[in-house]
Amino acid sequence: MALETVLLALGPGDAERVDRLAEETIDIAGPSGATVVLGHVFTESEYERAIDRLGFDPTATEVSPQEVAGRHATVRDLAERLEAAGVAVAVGGAIGEHGESIVGLAEESGADMVIVGGRQRSPAGKAVFGSTAQTVMLSAPCPVTFVRADTS
Repeated sequence: MALETVLLALGPGDAERVDRLAEETIDIAGPSGATVVLGHVFTESEYERAIDRLGFDPTATEVSPQEVAGRHATVRDLAERLEAAGVAVAVGGAIGEHGESIVGLAEESGADMVIVGGRQRSPAGKAVFGSTAQTVMLSAPCPVTFVRADTS
């Protein structure tokens, strides 16, 4: 399977995993020459807070999720790291439930692989709270690589 497009799914909490996500994404996308789509997903409330926090004009008619994602610090940091390693980068954004929206971004971008970060959770924690990574792994139209946060 040739990799042309890799979706690196980002959301709340991924700032603490930037190093691991960058390393793994470069290792996967770099040798194949794939373009990495940095896809940031916002819930409605996260999106509204991000618009305020990132200084968008509140009188603007509409700000796209892609524009907001492009200004997000985690997206900018990862883009700089990937580009420094010679990896082509694009930015995508979506508003909605994290797991379903990531799957939607994978479909829209024609991703050949999705990379999703997460933390280790207990089985009870997954049952009670659900798991974005689990939703993506079960529903994505392509293979999914899970990058766990460093536990040290």
